[in-house]
Amino acid sequence: MLRFLKVLAVVVLSLVLMVFLAACGGTGATAEPAAESAAQATDAPAEEAAEVPAEVEEQTLTVSGAFALFPMMTVWGEQYSLATPGIRFDITGGGAGKGITDMLSGVADIAMVSRELKQEEIDQGAFGVPVTIDAVVATINANNPHLDEILAHGLTPEAAAAIWMSQEMTTWGQFLGTDAAEAITVYTRSDSAGAAEVWAKYMGGSVQEDLIGTAVNGDPGLAEAVRQDELGIGFNNIGFAYDLSTGNQLDGLRVVPLDLNGDGQISDDEDVYDTIDTIAAAIAARVYPFPPARELYLVTKGEPTPVIADLYRWILTDGQAFVADAGYVSLSADRLTEAQGLLGE
Repeated sequence: MLRFLKVLAVVVLSLVLMVFLAACGGTGATAEPAAESAAQATDAPAEEAAEVPAEVEEQTLTVSGAFALFPMMTVWGEQYSLATPGIRFDITGGGAGKGITDMLSGVADIAMVSRELKQEEIDQGAFGVPVTIDAVVATINANNPHLDEILAHGLTPEAAAAIWMSQEMTTWGQFLGTDAAEAITVYTRSDSAGAAEVWAKYMGGSVQEDLIGTAVNGDPGLAEAVRQDELGIGFNNIGFAYDLSTGNQLDGLRVVPLDLNGDGQISDDEDVYDTIDTIAAAIAARVYPFPPARELYLVTKGEPTPVIADLYRWILTDGQAFVADAGYVSLSADRLTEAQGLLGE
């Protein structure tokens, strides 16, 4: 468990740096240095990794896309490379839309996608394989003056729509049913993001463009914007709302519970947000709704090559052993079998 927390902490820090460099006009960064740093931070021998094909022609697989899948893919890439010296990875987070564009244009071998594929993408040859599950959560600043009331009240799809879509709810008093006059500062994603689309679908929308608010690039950027704004509200993939080194909610952020029965108060069985393990368990048990929970996909143009198919088979079998420690949820046994069936013999 400890080695994965080290791996994931380095990965998330690299993503924050990447978003910062992009905002400053830099060219971005790939995940390969993060994976190498994470490997140096641990002393587990390569022999501990799960068995995969040993004789593979040297090749670098370029992977691009969703921030949601970036930390998990980096762990998988590190573990697969340790046991398969011929395979290296160049992994870049930039949003699901960027991943699809890179993959379809040939810039990337594999896209990381945090939503279902669109028909126009399938028509262009996109071939998706589900690999794990995570979720999007609403986040507010930990110093919000109405924090305790918000956490006790919770968020419904209707209230979310009134904040992010119709903007009928513009103050924290309107949200809580009090006379509080402070305006809600609403944040959304500027990059093409599966998280934004899934969040829109939770509140009855269908596409990312349904969401209104100050647009911020990337998961790390959105989390940081809310951390810097006491009256802010946003949404994040769970890997960016929780501190992966401790499992607790990220310093400066608080996850807003979903009011599942719409009664205006969060009961004990709805309060599943204390740690990344508790929300992962709620997602696995389907207590946390789908959406905003969803499957994550790896996508190629056309059916995967034999080298990529071998990687996928490992991810869907031995690679699932790393999922829980990385803060994700494994697919069901039936869904894993179905996914493996997509790869043929």
